[in-house]
Amino acid sequence: MIIKKCTGYELEKEKSNTSEDFFNRSELTFIDEGVEKTLHVLYLRYFDENFSQFVPFEKDPLFQADGKDIYFKDIVALVCMIKNPGLRSRKRLYVHTQKEFAAFFNGIDFAKIPEIFQSLETKGSYDMQSPLEFVLQHK
Repeated sequence: MIIKKCTGYELEKEKSNTSEDFFNRSELTFIDEGVEKTLHVLYLRYFDENFSQFVPFEKDPLFQADGKDIYFKDIVALVCMIKNPGLRSRKRLYVHTQKEFAAFFNGIDFAKIPEIFQSLETKGSYDMQSPLEFVLQHK
């Protein structure tokens, strides 16, 4: 799988009676078997505001890649795909419980995540041989 783009953003209200401003969206664009796809992960903004419960980073932006700030919302869809490669066949994922959200982040090797973003900034893509490379292996 070739990763092309990882980005996240806050949704804004389109109409006064909608609840978009309670949600964030994280997107992962990738090439799988020659086909470009995008996974859209919609989740409660509350999780973003309490990101340190899910990742070992203390501030947002989490880190920089080639001078670009990488925020928590930028890594969410990537982490979901790493944890559940079956999402390659999905276009959308909605995560609304803290337990489900936390499960995606459990066991991820966050020390390796910056290399993906570094490659995206310098080469425009990242060739992920196996999602297991980014999961902590228990000995």
